[in-house]
Amino acid sequence: MTKRALVLGGGGITGIAWETGMLAGLAEAGVDLTTADRVIGTSAGSIVGAQITSDIGLEELYRRQLLSPAALGDTAPLASIGASVAIRFATSLLRARGDIERFGRILGGQAVALAARGRTPTVAERYEQVAQRIGGLEWNDRDLVVTAVDASTGELTTFGPRGDVPEVALEDAVNASCAVPCVYPPIPIGGRTFIDGGVRSGANADLADGFDPVVVLSPMDRGVGPIHSAARQLTALGVRHVVITPDPGSLRAIGKNVLDPAARPPSARAGRAQAAEHVDELRALWG
Repeated sequence: MTKRALVLGGGGITGIAWETGMLAGLAEAGVDLTTADRVIGTSAGSIVGAQITSDIGLEELYRRQLLSPAALGDTAPLASIGASVAIRFATSLLRARGDIERFGRILGGQAVALAARGRTPTVAERYEQVAQRIGGLEWNDRDLVVTAVDASTGELTTFGPRGDVPEVALEDAVNASCAVPCVYPPIPIGGRTFIDGGVRSGANADLADGFDPVVVLSPMDRGVGPIHSAARQLTALGVRHVVITPDPGSLRAIGKNVLDPAARPPSARAGRAQAAEHVDELRALWG
Protein backbone atom coordinates (compact mmCIF):
# COMPACT_ATOMS: atom_id res chain seq x y z
CA MET A 1 0.00 0.00 0.00
CA THR A 2 1.17 3.51 -0.75
CA LYS A 3 1.57 5.96 2.12
CA ARG A 4 0.45 9.45 1.19
CA ALA A 5 1.72 12.68 2.71
CA LEU A 6 0.20 16.15 2.78
CA VAL A 7 2.62 19.02 3.33
CA LEU A 8 1.28 22.41 4.47
CA GLY A 9 3.68 25.33 4.17
CA GLY A 10 3.98 28.69 5.86
CA GLY A 11 2.29 31.84 4.69
CA GLY A 12 0.84 33.84 7.56
CA ILE A 13 -2.83 34.46 8.29
CA THR A 14 -3.67 34.56 4.60
CA GLY A 15 -1.80 31.30 4.09
CA ILE A 16 -4.02 29.58 6.64
CA ALA A 17 -7.08 30.87 4.79
CA TRP A 18 -5.80 29.96 1.32
CA GLU A 19 -4.83 26.43 2.36
CA THR A 20 -8.18 25.89 4.09
CA GLY A 21 -10.06 27.12 1.02
CA MET A 22 -7.98 24.89 -1.23
CA LEU A 23 -8.60 21.81 0.94
CA ALA A 24 -12.34 22.52 1.14
CA GLY A 25 -12.64 23.03 -2.61
CA LEU A 26 -10.72 19.85 -3.40
CA ALA A 27 -12.77 17.79 -0.93
CA GLU A 28 -15.97 19.12 -2.46
CA ALA A 29 -14.73 17.86 -5.83
CA GLY A 30 -13.96 14.43 -4.40
CA VAL A 31 -10.24 14.77 -3.59
CA ASP A 32 -9.88 14.73 0.19
CA LEU A 33 -6.25 15.43 1.04
CA THR A 34 -6.99 15.26 4.77
CA THR A 35 -6.94 11.45 4.44
CA ALA A 36 -3.13 11.63 4.21
CA ASP A 37 -1.14 9.10 6.24
CA ARG A 38 1.20 11.90 7.34
CA VAL A 39 0.48 15.62 7.62
CA ILE A 40 3.49 17.96 7.86
CA GLY A 41 2.85 21.51 9.03
CA THR A 42 5.22 24.45 9.04
CA SER A 43 4.25 27.83 10.51
CA ALA A 44 0.78 28.66 9.13
CA GLY A 45 0.65 25.07 7.91
CA SER A 46 1.00 23.81 11.47
CA ILE A 47 -2.26 25.56 12.38
CA VAL A 48 -4.03 24.09 9.37
CA GLY A 49 -2.55 20.68 10.14
CA ALA A 50 -3.76 20.84 13.75
CA GLN A 51 -7.23 21.80 12.56
CA ILE A 52 -7.69 19.21 9.81
CA THR A 53 -6.45 16.32 11.98
CA SER A 54 -9.04 17.24 14.63
CA ASP A 55 -12.74 16.41 14.66
CA ILE A 56 -13.64 19.76 13.08
CA GLY A 57 -14.98 19.37 9.55
CA LEU A 58 -13.47 21.14 6.56
CA GLU A 59 -16.61 23.10 5.79
CA GLU A 60 -16.70 24.46 9.32
CA LEU A 61 -13.03 25.39 9.13
CA TYR A 62 -13.69 27.14 5.82
CA ARG A 63 -16.70 28.98 7.26
CA ARG A 64 -14.53 30.36 10.05
CA GLN A 65 -12.08 31.79 7.52
CA LEU A 66 -14.89 33.86 6.02
CA LEU A 67 -15.65 35.61 9.32
CA SER A 68 -14.51 39.18 9.91
CA PRO A 69 -11.54 39.81 12.23
CA ALA A 70 -13.92 41.16 14.88
CA ALA A 71 -16.11 38.06 14.71
CA LEU A 72 -13.05 35.86 15.23
CA GLY A 73 -11.74 38.00 18.09
CA ASP A 74 -8.70 39.26 16.19
CA THR A 75 -8.02 42.32 18.33
CA ALA A 76 -4.20 42.21 18.26
CA PRO A 77 -2.35 45.11 16.62
CA LEU A 78 -1.74 44.59 12.90
CA ALA A 79 1.59 42.85 12.33
CA SER A 80 3.61 42.71 9.13
CA ILE A 81 6.84 41.33 7.76
CA GLY A 82 8.15 44.75 6.84
CA ALA A 83 11.33 46.07 5.29
CA SER A 84 13.34 45.95 8.52
CA VAL A 85 12.50 42.27 9.01
CA ALA A 86 13.32 41.51 5.37
CA ILE A 87 16.69 43.21 5.76
CA ARG A 88 17.45 41.10 8.84
CA PHE A 89 16.60 37.95 6.89
CA ALA A 90 18.79 39.01 3.95
CA THR A 91 21.81 39.98 6.03
CA SER A 92 21.51 36.79 8.09
CA LEU A 93 21.52 34.76 4.88
CA LEU A 94 24.67 36.52 3.71
CA ARG A 95 26.40 35.95 7.04
CA ALA A 96 25.36 32.28 7.02
CA ARG A 97 27.44 31.63 3.88
CA GLY A 98 25.21 28.80 2.69
CA ASP A 99 24.90 27.04 6.05
CA ILE A 100 21.20 26.68 6.89
CA GLU A 101 21.80 25.92 10.58
CA ARG A 102 24.14 28.90 10.90
CA PHE A 103 21.37 31.00 9.35
CA GLY A 104 18.96 29.72 12.00
CA ARG A 105 21.38 30.58 14.80
CA ILE A 106 22.03 34.09 13.51
CA LEU A 107 18.37 34.89 12.95
CA GLY A 108 17.41 33.15 16.18
CA GLY A 109 19.82 35.31 18.14
CA GLN A 110 18.33 38.46 16.66
CA ALA A 111 14.80 37.27 17.43
CA VAL A 112 15.70 36.55 21.06
CA ALA A 113 17.35 39.96 21.43
CA LEU A 114 14.39 41.84 19.96
CA ALA A 115 11.93 40.00 22.16
CA ALA A 116 14.05 40.76 25.23
CA ARG A 117 13.86 44.47 24.38
CA GLY A 118 10.07 44.32 24.10
CA ARG A 119 10.05 44.80 20.34
CA THR A 120 7.64 41.89 19.77
CA PRO A 121 4.44 40.76 21.52
CA THR A 122 4.95 38.83 24.75
CA VAL A 123 4.84 35.04 24.75
CA ALA A 124 1.55 35.17 26.66
CA GLU A 125 0.02 37.53 24.09
CA ARG A 126 1.15 35.27 21.27
CA TYR A 127 -0.35 32.18 22.91
CA GLU A 128 -3.63 34.04 23.22
CA GLN A 129 -3.59 34.91 19.51
CA VAL A 130 -2.83 31.35 18.41
CA ALA A 131 -5.47 29.95 20.78
CA GLN A 132 -8.10 31.76 18.70
CA ARG A 133 -7.33 29.22 15.97
CA ILE A 134 -6.39 25.99 17.78
CA GLY A 135 -7.70 26.51 21.31
CA GLY A 136 -8.52 23.18 22.94
CA LEU A 137 -6.99 20.99 20.23
CA GLU A 138 -4.61 18.21 21.25
CA TRP A 139 -2.53 15.54 19.55
CA ASN A 140 -4.49 12.46 18.53
CA ASP A 141 -3.54 9.21 16.80
CA ARG A 142 -2.89 10.96 13.46
CA ASP A 143 0.68 11.28 12.19
CA LEU A 144 0.96 15.08 12.41
CA VAL A 145 4.46 16.56 12.31
CA VAL A 146 4.98 20.20 13.34
CA THR A 147 8.30 21.86 12.57
CA ALA A 148 10.35 24.49 14.40
CA VAL A 149 13.98 25.62 14.51
CA ASP A 150 16.11 25.70 17.67
CA ALA A 151 17.18 29.33 18.05
CA SER A 152 20.49 28.35 19.71
CA THR A 153 21.63 25.59 17.36
CA GLY A 154 19.72 26.36 14.18
CA GLU A 155 18.65 22.73 13.97
CA LEU A 156 15.26 21.57 12.74
CA THR A 157 13.06 20.04 15.44
CA THR A 158 9.91 18.05 14.76
CA PHE A 159 7.07 17.85 17.26
CA GLY A 160 4.24 15.36 17.24
CA PRO A 161 3.44 11.76 18.18
CA ARG A 162 6.10 10.55 15.72
CA GLY A 163 8.39 13.59 15.91
CA ASP A 164 11.67 14.25 17.72
CA VAL A 165 9.93 15.55 20.84
CA PRO A 166 6.60 13.72 21.22
CA GLU A 167 6.00 14.88 24.79
CA VAL A 168 5.48 18.54 23.83
CA ALA A 169 1.87 19.79 23.84
CA LEU A 170 0.29 20.66 20.50
CA GLU A 171 -0.29 24.25 21.65
CA ASP A 172 3.41 24.69 22.40
CA ALA A 173 4.48 23.05 19.15
CA VAL A 174 2.25 25.25 16.99
CA ASN A 175 3.31 28.43 18.78
CA ALA A 176 6.95 27.50 18.18
CA SER A 177 6.34 26.72 14.52
CA CYS A 178 4.59 30.08 14.03
CA ALA A 179 7.21 32.21 15.82
CA VAL A 180 8.21 34.36 12.84
CA PRO A 181 11.64 35.78 13.82
CA CYS A 182 11.65 39.48 14.70
CA VAL A 183 7.84 39.66 14.34
CA TYR A 184 6.67 37.27 17.06
CA PRO A 185 8.56 36.14 20.17
CA PRO A 186 10.64 32.95 20.22
CA ILE A 187 8.92 30.21 22.23
CA PRO A 188 10.62 28.57 25.23
CA ILE A 189 9.95 24.84 25.55
CA GLY A 190 11.75 22.48 27.91
CA GLY A 191 14.79 24.70 28.41
CA ARG A 192 15.20 25.39 24.69
CA THR A 193 13.99 28.30 22.58
CA PHE A 194 12.35 27.89 19.18
CA ILE A 195 11.57 30.00 16.15
CA ASP A 196 9.48 29.47 13.02
CA GLY A 197 10.03 26.20 11.14
CA GLY A 198 9.97 28.22 7.93
CA VAL A 199 13.46 29.51 8.73
CA ARG A 200 14.76 26.15 7.54
CA SER A 201 12.32 25.69 4.64
CA GLY A 202 8.99 27.15 3.65
CA ALA A 203 7.36 23.71 3.84
CA ASN A 204 10.05 21.22 5.00
CA ALA A 205 8.71 18.80 2.42
CA ASP A 206 11.69 16.47 2.79
CA LEU A 207 10.09 15.21 6.01
CA ALA A 208 7.83 13.26 3.65
CA ASP A 209 10.75 10.92 2.89
CA GLY A 210 9.34 7.40 2.63
CA PHE A 211 5.91 8.60 1.49
CA ASP A 212 4.61 8.51 -2.09
CA PRO A 213 2.68 10.37 -3.40
CA VAL A 214 3.16 13.75 -1.73
CA VAL A 215 1.01 16.84 -2.19
CA VAL A 216 2.25 20.24 -1.03
CA LEU A 217 0.15 23.34 -0.47
CA SER A 218 2.67 26.13 -0.08
CA PRO A 219 1.65 29.82 -0.14
CA MET A 220 5.31 30.87 -0.24
CA ASP A 221 7.36 28.12 -1.91
CA ARG A 222 10.61 29.96 -2.53
CA GLY A 223 14.16 28.73 -2.58
CA VAL A 224 16.88 31.19 -1.56
CA GLY A 225 20.43 30.07 -0.93
CA PRO A 226 20.37 27.20 1.60
CA ILE A 227 16.57 27.50 2.00
CA HIS A 228 15.22 24.88 -0.40
CA SER A 229 11.82 24.93 -2.05
CA ALA A 230 9.41 22.01 -1.65
CA ALA A 231 9.75 21.16 -5.32
CA ARG A 232 13.53 20.88 -5.01
CA GLN A 233 13.32 18.78 -1.86
CA LEU A 234 10.81 16.31 -3.31
CA THR A 235 12.60 16.05 -6.65
CA ALA A 236 15.72 15.06 -4.71
CA LEU A 237 13.72 12.35 -2.91
CA GLY A 238 12.49 11.01 -6.24
CA VAL A 239 8.86 10.65 -5.16
CA ARG A 240 5.70 11.44 -7.10
CA HIS A 241 4.54 14.85 -6.02
CA VAL A 242 2.53 17.96 -6.80
CA VAL A 243 3.38 21.36 -5.36
CA ILE A 244 0.53 23.87 -5.45
CA THR A 245 1.17 27.57 -4.92
CA PRO A 246 -1.21 30.54 -5.25
CA ASP A 247 -2.28 31.43 -8.78
CA PRO A 248 -2.54 35.09 -9.89
CA GLY A 249 -6.09 35.42 -8.53
CA SER A 250 -5.05 34.03 -5.16
CA LEU A 251 -2.01 36.29 -5.03
CA ARG A 252 -4.23 39.32 -5.58
CA ALA A 253 -6.53 38.19 -2.78
CA ILE A 254 -3.64 37.56 -0.40
CA GLY A 255 -2.22 41.01 -1.01
CA LYS A 256 1.03 42.46 0.28
CA ASN A 257 0.67 41.72 4.00
CA VAL A 258 0.22 38.01 4.74
CA LEU A 259 -0.44 38.85 8.40
CA ASP A 260 -3.46 41.07 7.72
CA PRO A 261 -6.66 39.45 9.12
CA ALA A 262 -8.79 41.56 6.76
CA ALA A 263 -7.34 39.59 3.82
CA ARG A 264 -8.41 36.27 5.35
CA PRO A 265 -11.88 35.93 3.74
CA PRO A 266 -10.80 36.80 0.16
CA SER A 267 -7.78 34.49 0.50
CA ALA A 268 -10.01 31.60 1.57
CA ARG A 269 -12.41 32.20 -1.32
CA ALA A 270 -9.53 32.42 -3.77
CA GLY A 271 -8.05 29.16 -2.52
CA ARG A 272 -11.39 27.41 -2.94
CA ALA A 273 -11.80 28.79 -6.45
CA GLN A 274 -8.27 27.77 -7.42
CA ALA A 275 -8.88 24.19 -6.26
CA ALA A 276 -10.85 23.49 -9.44
CA GLU A 277 -7.66 23.93 -11.48
CA HIS A 278 -5.98 20.99 -9.74
CA VAL A 279 -8.77 18.42 -9.32
CA ASP A 280 -7.93 16.22 -12.32
CA GLU A 281 -4.19 16.20 -11.60
CA LEU A 282 -4.67 15.37 -7.94
CA ARG A 283 -7.36 12.76 -8.54
CA ALA A 284 -4.92 10.88 -10.75
CA LEU A 285 -2.15 11.17 -8.16
CA TRP A 286 -4.05 10.83 -4.89
CA GLY A 287 -6.86 8.51 -5.89
